Amino acid sequence: MTHPDTLTIERVAAFSDGETGGNPAGVVIADALPSETEMQRIAAEVGYSETAFAAPEGNAWRVRYFAPTVEVAFCGHATIALATRLAEHKGPGTYALTLNDSKITVESRQINGRAQASLTSPPTRSAPADPALVSAALDLFGLHSSDLAEGFPPGLAHAGNYHLVLALKSRDLLARITYDLDAGAALMAQHGLTTINLLSIETPRLFHSRNAFAIGGALEDPATGAAAAALGGYLRDLGWPHDGSIDIIQGEDMGARSLLRVDIPPTKGSGIRVSGTARTL
Repeated sequence: MTHPDTLTIERVAAFSDGETGGNPAGVVIADALPSETEMQRIAAEVGYSETAFAAPEGNAWRVRYFAPTVEVAFCGHATIALATRLAEHKGPGTYALTLNDSKITVESRQINGRAQASLTSPPTRSAPADPALVSAALDLFGLHSSDLAEGFPPGLAHAGNYHLVLALKSRDLLARITYDLDAGAALMAQHGLTTINLLSIETPRLFHSRNAFAIGGALEDPATGAAAAALGGYLRDLGWPHDGSIDIIQGEDMGARSLLRVDIPPTKGSGIRVSGTARTL
């Protein structure tokens, strides 16, 4: 077990828009993972929505993710952040990661002097969202069923963890979203949700997103790779006309514009590739 005094905590904003935006994540790379109690303490001290902890294990890296208040099974932006740090310390390339419940890969590279990374998510699955859950979520955000986009049914999407997906009929509605943190955390805990992914659809291949992350102690994330992967799987299951990829703009309403590219292979249930740039903080 690694002694906490020897740990180096790195800070990276993943899915950045050039030299701005992105979602900050903590990254700890160690010879062995600290204790669960210590990882939770460090994540709370760092204060970002997630901190990734990684240590070598066989031919892969054992990775765990902690929000300030709870462990998370999978976190996309922290994985992208971790990939850029692995590339910095170990060299660019593809790394195998062993998570609590799945195995994934992440690739990091330098393009035009900028750190870029792509993850391939755990397998995806989705289902129509329970009407009672949808009703409760709409109440949480002060919305009505008439505010939902036509032709895009609310869904429960999974790519390492569960996300409720709600598409709204206008960008203005999305911009006005607000909710009570404690009530949101209770709803997410009751239904096993990691985020509630609220969307507006600019074109079939361009989405604007806001992700409520109350279960992790944050009103909202500026970029959420896990939710992006889950959305990609959901669009594939819906038969959505994505033509193989979509782009997501997230964080604009927080003043932290973030850009995510989602590549959607045709095989039902297969992992989704989510890519973006990153900047060191």
